[in-house]
Amino acid sequence: MSADDHGRPAALTTGDGTDGAPGPRATTFGLPAATALVVGSVIGTGVFALPSALAPYGPIALVAFMVVTVGALALAGTFGRLAERMPGSGGPYVYAREAFGEFTGFLTAWSYWITAWAGNAAIVVAWVGYVEVFVNKGHHTWASIVIALVGLWLPAAVNLTGVRNIGAFQVVTTILKFLPLAFMATVGLLFLKAGNFGAFNASGGSALGAVSAAGAIAMFSYIGLETASVAAGRVRDPKRNVPRATVYGTLACAAIYLLGTLAVFGTVPHARLGSSTAPFTDAVNNIAGGHWAGNLVAVAAVISGLGALNGWTLICAEMPMAAARDGLFPQAFTKVRGRSEVPAFGIVSATVLASVLTVVSYTRFTKVFTEIVLLSVLTAVIPYLVSAAAQLYWLVQRGRAELDRRRFVRDVLVAVLALAFSYWSIQGSGYQTVYYGLFAILLGIPVYLWLARPNADQATAALTEPAAAALATDPAPGVIEVPSAARVARPIGLPTLIRRALTPRHQH
Repeated sequence: MSADDHGRPAALTTGDGTDGAPGPRATTFGLPAATALVVGSVIGTGVFALPSALAPYGPIALVAFMVVTVGALALAGTFGRLAERMPGSGGPYVYAREAFGEFTGFLTAWSYWITAWAGNAAIVVAWVGYVEVFVNKGHHTWASIVIALVGLWLPAAVNLTGVRNIGAFQVVTTILKFLPLAFMATVGLLFLKAGNFGAFNASGGSALGAVSAAGAIAMFSYIGLETASVAAGRVRDPKRNVPRATVYGTLACAAIYLLGTLAVFGTVPHARLGSSTAPFTDAVNNIAGGHWAGNLVAVAAVISGLGALNGWTLICAEMPMAAARDGLFPQAFTKVRGRSEVPAFGIVSATVLASVLTVVSYTRFTKVFTEIVLLSVLTAVIPYLVSAAAQLYWLVQRGRAELDRRRFVRDVLVAVLALAFSYWSIQGSGYQTVYYGLFAILLGIPVYLWLARPNADQATAALTEPAAAALATDPAPGVIEVPSAARVARPIGLPTLIRRALTPRHQH
């Protein structure tokens, strides 16, 4: 999950004239830039800690990685098809709202927002691991917490001043995080030792259980594959380029991930890998036979992490701002300050939540990075699942009439695979993660009801105005012509409310 370039989609997706950004200043980009956007968004700091999180399962985790890659490609294909039909910016939020109505759109936006700030907590934990190559080498808990809080609030402070990431800095951080991965995916393969891998299934459980659990963790690596569809309104010829960029970018990341993780597994002894806080540094040190090379990797990861946190901090504020302007998020997220129009509430609130999650994780969870990653994956998979369902819904409703048989069958199979993969990812997250994640998502329902209250008041006022007009025009008692809507009004039961909430509302 990225970081550095995730700050860009927010800017790119706000020039469509619907959210206050100036449309004429928007620019478009072609297939190479769109593919780079996907790669830059998917590859983030978290991948630098991933081998350690997968180590308890042994090399069978690589099988899980391949399964996840197939599922990620199915999701990429699904997002590509959705972007063909709805080439404007917005991504999962837009697809959910178009297919299933405002409530589903809200829950999708809410879940994605949780992913954003929870993902920041995961990124900063991985970042701390590489900072501690140089300081706090004993990994004392409260010192780690202080370092993590500095890593969260420094990018927040930059965002609050209105300073945006300079393009050159983004390019540098992207290259710095890409080089260690590319090195391990190529040169690192020459130094593999069979004895380092350990038992194929080191989990102690069934192979299927190990693949499911490792797959849920590995899924974190692909969060961000939807970036091209989110920024589809800024892609040149989106119906053609967004699907290709999404698939090509996901394939490029898959190659780097699989080969890089394989190299780390084969160059760091299994007994050490599980406890390593900087596995790529340890791997490069083993290859080079010293500490200087690993320290360079750590520096690259630290710089990359700051760029990652800076970009995601912006997303934590920009994404809910778009939903708030549609009336589906609290209006506080729309407020900006200063000449730079800084969304201060969104930045501060998300950073506070990420800080709380980080502190709780360090003091309550035994595997800090893994626990936060699983929560981020769960809240990210919900929008993925709804997007796949939206695509399948459209195919069932209209696809057979608008597509040729071959294309229809292929798209149905891809959407079904993406839907099944999303369910599988949720199942592999574990009971505790599902409990916490579901609780966090369901907390959004009271927020939605609170936001919907003004609309309900307006509807009630609109309903009573005709009756008031009738009273004014017909003074004779007992002969008031009650509007038809008022005549049929009656209490609505819970089943009817649920049915209406799930019934799609199309706007013509």
